[in-house]
Amino acid sequence: MSALAAGRSVNQPRESNPWPEVLSVLPVNIRKIVSGAGAEVLSRTEEIRIRSKRPLMLGLDSRDVMLSGEGRPVNDRGQAYLVGEEDVDRCLHLVSGSSVYALEEEIRNGFITIAGGHRVGITGKAVLEGGRVKTLKYISGINIRISREIIGAAAGLMPGIIDRERGTIHHTMIFSPPRCGKTTVLRDAVRMISDGLPEFGLPGQTVGLVDERSEIAGCYRGIPQRNVGLRTDVLDGCPKAEGMTMLLRSMGPSVIATDEIGRVEDVRALEEVLNAGVRVIFTVHGSSLEELASRPALNYLFRLGVVDRYVLLGREGRAGVVKRVFKAGDLAEMEVAKC
Repeated sequence: MSALAAGRSVNQPRESNPWPEVLSVLPVNIRKIVSGAGAEVLSRTEEIRIRSKRPLMLGLDSRDVMLSGEGRPVNDRGQAYLVGEEDVDRCLHLVSGSSVYALEEEIRNGFITIAGGHRVGITGKAVLEGGRVKTLKYISGINIRISREIIGAAAGLMPGIIDRERGTIHHTMIFSPPRCGKTTVLRDAVRMISDGLPEFGLPGQTVGLVDERSEIAGCYRGIPQRNVGLRTDVLDGCPKAEGMTMLLRSMGPSVIATDEIGRVEDVRALEEVLNAGVRVIFTVHGSSLEELASRPALNYLFRLGVVDRYVLLGREGRAGVVKRVFKAGDLAEMEVAKC
């Protein structure tokens, strides 16, 4: 049976259940409220926002809703559950595993990633040291972004990025505005590349995955909790530029994958990987190629002319929809590299 036919077609994606992981970091009272929202609302929930002295809110795929003390979606803030300071404290206690100080580096970056790849954003008063953020205190807001593993999310992407002649993938950039499923699609693409798609002329590849924010593989104690394939080696919590270089020198990957490229050092590391003959697949935030080309680091990447496929994602009914695949030649016609 083919890999895509075995329940992996773009029309039949299979989604894992993220709620046991997410509910485990909520205080008992908020856990009951969120659970009371019902299966239909939870299936559409992408964020849980817990702000001190403000209504408890869920961010759905198309709008935000406030929740009552019984878990009912309400429009009147007077009927909504008002989050207390103790709710925020208890949630932070659970998210950090009772050791906030052990996660000072993550807190300094404004988020903590929990098992399963769910990112927990944190706001409060910044503590500065030498003009830079050392940590946060007086935590007043927590935003839990729910990571969903969708087996088959990249099925619509793969035919356009496989290099059948060479039995590998084309160098690929996946880009979109926020909340369009870049990480979800990248995760599934890594799984397919790693396991192989023989019916598309793609044997299994050794993949090196740099997962700086622990969102792609969702590692717990170094072991991926998400399915990223049989031949994938994961560097968890490692800065992208350093991680790509480490994988290139030590693990012999055929493909290197990472998320959210944008800094000059990231692009320089990508250039080193490309010069070594290793294929790359990565994501970037942006709404258009012209917008990406206006950023100096990415413009340099465009001018190198080494990326073969630029994939724009959108959300039309669901996240991760492939709206268009640009080839390298399209950029020359659009004069993107001259922006």
